[in-house]
Parts: sequence; structure tokens; C-alpha cells
Amino acid sequence: MNETRRHPRLSGYDYSRNGAYFVTVCTRDRRCILAHVGRDDLGASLLRLTEWGVLAAQHLEAIETAYAGVRMLGYVVMPNHVHMLLQIGAGDRGAPGSSRPTVSQIVGTWKRLCNRKAGQALWQTSFYDHIIRDERDCVAHLRYMEENPAKWLEDPYYKS
Repeated sequence: MNETRRHPRLSGYDYSRNGAYFVTVCTRDRRCILAHVGRDDLGASLLRLTEWGVLAAQHLEAIETAYAGVRMLGYVVMPNHVHMLLQIGAGDRGAPGSSRPTVSQIVGTWKRLCNRKAGQALWQTSFYDHIIRDERDCVAHLRYMEENPAKWLEDPYYKS
């Protein structure tokens, strides 16, 4: 069986356009190397980042300073994947005539920096994205990220 790999980006869409983008990046082979999900003394969900998870979070937090006009609206580092909500064109701090980065450029650079610092390939090829349509969609995705650790056992990326 000869399967061709489906390109995950929306054909013909300009991913440097002003807007918000929900992105999911999985670890290579979906290994659970970024965090551990457990419970605290009161039974609430507790997410503890590993060394690689801390590294991923540090580089996510640096995205805003690395790219003019890009804001990190939120993110969550899970055991084997990361969700982030990016906004491109936020305040447009870029110099006149400068081009905005695409979502692929931002995510690709983030993955390369993490891999370089880790000394190994942490991430799968490519990533999943969702173009945020309106404020309600944005709020729903922010809520999803906030609740994701508590729902880890039901998560589609869950791996024991």
C-alpha cells in the first residue's frame, strides 16, 4: 500500500496573515517525555514538567520577543504534545515593509531551538493547526488548554 502524506496546512491560505492560530506539536513517536500528569493532595490535576518540558516552555515564552508582532496567547505542555495559541499581527511592532513570519516559520524555529538545546530530535515532523475564527473560538481553545491536564486520560494523544 503506497500512502502519500497529506499536507496538514490549508491550501492557498497565507499563514502570515493577521489572526490567531491554535497549534499542536507532538513529540517524536509520541513519547511521553515532556511532563507527568498526576494529582495533588486535594485531588486536583497536577502537571509536572520534565527537563524537556521546561525547555519547550522556555522557548515558547521567548517567541514574543523573537518575532515582532507575534503574541503567545497561551500554551500548555502535555506529556507527549504541546498546544499553543499564537496571534500574528499583534500590535504590528515590525519595521515598515518587513514581512511577518508564518506559523510554519515560528513553529519550525521553536522546534529546531528545542532540538538543538536537547541534543536530540524531540518533535515529530510537521504539526497540526486550526485557524481561529472569532473570539468565541479563541476562548474555547484557551479553555481547552487550561482543562487539558485534568482530562489527560481522555486525551486523544494519551499514551500510558
